[in-house]
Amino acid sequence: MLDFHKITIDDREQAEKYLQISDFQGCEYCFANNLAWHRLNNTEIAFYKQFYISKSIENDLPYFTYPAGSGDIFDLIQNELVPYCKNLSVPLVISGVSRQNSQMLKEHYGDKASISYDRDASDYIYKTADLINLTGKKYHSKRNHIKRFKDKQWYYENLAPNHFEDCIEFATEFYNQNNSYDEFSAVVEQFAIDTYFKYFEALNLKGGVLFQENKLVGFCIGERLNSNTIVVHIEKAVAGVQGAYPTLCNEFLKANAGEFKYVNREEDLGLEGLRKSKLSYHPCYLMEKYSIDINY
Repeated sequence: MLDFHKITIDDREQAEKYLQISDFQGCEYCFANNLAWHRLNNTEIAFYKQFYISKSIENDLPYFTYPAGSGDIFDLIQNELVPYCKNLSVPLVISGVSRQNSQMLKEHYGDKASISYDRDASDYIYKTADLINLTGKKYHSKRNHIKRFKDKQWYYENLAPNHFEDCIEFATEFYNQNNSYDEFSAVVEQFAIDTYFKYFEALNLKGGVLFQENKLVGFCIGERLNSNTIVVHIEKAVAGVQGAYPTLCNEFLKANAGEFKYVNREEDLGLEGLRKSKLSYHPCYLMEKYSIDINY
């Protein structure tokens, strides 16, 4: 039986070994994300042979993220995940499944597998060169907003330990101004931000801070996701400062993303404003994610 436990920084080396083998492009295949956001759905992890497995809870029912690593996935499902769910008398649900892997599972399980497309959890993938160069008519408004931002005195710096305290205070003010006390996901985000800063160097994270007229107006945190993709985990800026968001995005990628072909700016969670914002950067495609319910 799988032995799930609360994720800690001590799991990093083993988890990242299996994550690198899979080289998946979904934002859930990132140890720092798993560690920082584990409180959102009470996520726990386990290791089985050469697999890294995470289990979360939604509506009092467990679901598993499609395992990362190498080996016989059907052996893992039949000999570990199925018995685990049978023991709890709950359905077997696997989330975060790519189109390719969902088709593979469907071919194997046939009518026993029910597949659903999870648009709200699908990641926005962009060409790095597009977001760095911002060329063409489609990026005219972004260039214009950045120009307006840079009409005033400004500067950007790579995120370093001397910025941590100011960024945490900035995030707290952001949280308070949005009256997020009763929004569970916003509370968990504060915990996630603190976790990113606590283990910033241990997790090999990258980040940036943006200033206008010597005042902090935004910060972001990201890292390498796989062999050709950088992921942006956190992006906070003062909404009332014209051009702060596109400038922060552009400067961070210019400083950190040159070696990567793609940028993953994560999902929109079905939030209309966030979806509109992510679409405005013109993704080259959505990293589609599916949920698989296997009738055992």
